[in-house]
Order: sequence, then C-alpha cells, then structure tokens
Amino acid sequence: MDNTAISRAKRQTRVMGKSCGIMGDGSKAVKIHHLVKAPENTPESISFRESWDASRPVTVYKTPENLPDGTPCTAATVILRSKGCAWWWKSGCTFCGYFNDVRDDVSAEDMFSQWEYAKKSTNQFEGCQMIKVYTSGTFFEDRENPPEWQEAVLKETADMGLHLVVEAQAQMCTPEKIEWVAARHPGCTVAIGLEAYDDSVLRFHVNKGFTTKQWHRAVEMLRENDLRVKTYLLFKPPFMSEGDALNHTTSWLIDVAPFSDEVSVNPMNIQKNTIVDRLFRNKEYRTPWLWSLVEMIKRAHEHLNDSSCRIIVHPTAGGKIRGAHNCGKCDSDVVAAIERYSVSGETQEFKHLECSCESHWRAELENDLSLPITLGYGTFRRGNPTDLVRAP
Repeated sequence: MDNTAISRAKRQTRVMGKSCGIMGDGSKAVKIHHLVKAPENTPESISFRESWDASRPVTVYKTPENLPDGTPCTAATVILRSKGCAWWWKSGCTFCGYFNDVRDDVSAEDMFSQWEYAKKSTNQFEGCQMIKVYTSGTFFEDRENPPEWQEAVLKETADMGLHLVVEAQAQMCTPEKIEWVAARHPGCTVAIGLEAYDDSVLRFHVNKGFTTKQWHRAVEMLRENDLRVKTYLLFKPPFMSEGDALNHTTSWLIDVAPFSDEVSVNPMNIQKNTIVDRLFRNKEYRTPWLWSLVEMIKRAHEHLNDSSCRIIVHPTAGGKIRGAHNCGKCDSDVVAAIERYSVSGETQEFKHLECSCESHWRAELENDLSLPITLGYGTFRRGNPTDLVRAP
C-alpha cells in the first residue's frame, strides 16, 4: 500500500471512529455537520464529482404514473446534474447522497445543455403527460439553479401541456418565489422532503435544516397559489428501530395527509458516503423490512380510506441488501404488490402475500417495542446463520 492510500485509510478511520460508534469511544463529540461534510470534501471526492460531464443529466427515464385527477399516464423523470443542494453546502441530511452526482462548477449553459439533451433523448417527451424535474436540491433556488433556466423549464413544460413536479426544501419556499413559480406553470406540484413529522427526529435523526412549523408555512404558500403539495416521508431514519419506525411513520402519514395532495413514503436505501452508509457498514443500521411497509400501508389505509390524498410507496433498491428487503425469497412479490398499491390504492394487492420470514419480522417488532435498544434487535435476514456467527 502506498503512502497516499495509507493516509486516506487513516483519515477514513478517524472519521469512522467518530461517526459509527453508538456508545462513543471517549473522544470529544463532533457535530453532525462535520460528520456529513468531512469525507465529501476530500480531494478524492471533489475529483470524483468533477469527473462527471456537466453537459449531460444524471439520468432520464419514463415510468407509469397517475395525473392529479387519477388518470393513468406516462411520466418522464429528468435528474439534472446541478451545483447541488444549498443545505448540503451548509450541513446536509444524514441519509442523502445526492451530492455524489453534483458538480460545483455547473453553469447556466450546462443546465440548458442538459435540458436539451433530455428533450432530444425522449423526442420532446413524446407520449408523456407528466414530467418530474429533479435537481438534487430545490428547483427554484437561485443559488442552486440559474433563474433563467428555471423560467425556461416552467414555461416550456406548461406550453407542452405537461404536468410538472419539482422538489424543494421548506425553508427555501418564500411568498415571492412561490408566486413567481405559479405564474409560469399554474397548478404544478411542489414536492417537499419533510421526512418526519416530528421536530426531534428532524433535528437529531435526519439533520433536515427546517422544522414542521416551516413546512406548514410552505404548504400554506403553495395552497394560496393553487399549487399542488407532495410530501415526502422517510421510513426508518438512522438511530431508530424497526418497531419505532413502523409506529412513527404510520402516525406521521396519517397526520400529514390532510395537508397534502400526495404523500410519498420513501423507505431508507443506503446511499454512498452518508452517515447512514457508515452506520450500515459498521453493522449499526439495517434497512427496513418490506413487511413493515405493507403493515404501515394497511394501518394508514384504515384512517385515510375516505381521504383524497394519494399514498405512494416506491421502495428504491427494493429487495436488495441496501434497500428495503425481506428474506430474499419473497422480496420480488412484495415489492411488486407495494408498487401496484401505489397505482391502485387498494390493499387487496397484499391479500395473497405470505412467507415464513413474516414470523421473523413480527418477532423483531415485538423485541424492538419491548426493550429500550435504540438501534433495535434486527438481525441479518439472509445467509446461513452459522456462517454469519463465524464471520469476523
């Protein structure tokens, strides 16, 4: 191993030692801000981000979707390679790895080039009635994205008759900016990553950068300008057991639905170089069970059956170790049923699901809710138990 590799390993060990030990090692405490930022600002990380082609988007793809009136349609998703989220510049969320896809030097010309590439690659969004434009941050934040580019996207998608979905942080929503957006694309959807309807969880588990009160203010602004509200919730933030995650997220879902046109519950998936990634690699965090998502949907459905709010659950990396998963045998069937529910809204999608691992999941929930262990009692769900015990 050369000197550079040794130095990098030592630096990573120092960061890992401070960030992963739930009981600590006696050293001076560090702020979440520094845990999030430290490894991402190394020369190696910056060099990696600058290797991306700034004139091309991260990805462009099409998926089945529903229009606001419930009509099935095809949606185009365009993820742009922007300068990144302004909150990440200051601190950053514990779970979000979108900074891996950004470049600090993206220009207005680059953003227009990426937009033109997206249109060309889809033949001007042929066959699509909806478009989701994501920028790894707040779409209408001028420090993140050039205002002239924002205006072009808003106006072009409105002129093409496409329903537009963009994302924003609650604290970035101002009356002037929301009014500006509504004037250029009336009735579009603004998706806000609330993640948790609990200020303590937002601060200590997620490091979100705003409060539930700020989220409510943002929702009021959107309503006043006749824009649609989509709320993101996060299933199983770090430092939370499976049992607590199920109870809390079900409660949050029921509470935020009356203020939202859509609620999208995103089960945790492990993104590179995040605090959650470090916990995961240190065996101090496990992604959710798919059974927990099914149970959350069933519980919430009973309370929201007459609600006009649409509930969406899309398990990113579902069935994989770094995404929500079960034992491996039933994963594809359960993921498919959850995806179908997001379109149909019918709990009948889960009627015929069964697997022996369901009893394993229920036992874990009972232990989590009976014993005060922050990280929960989750065990490995796959592999030979004897081999797992022997593993170092």
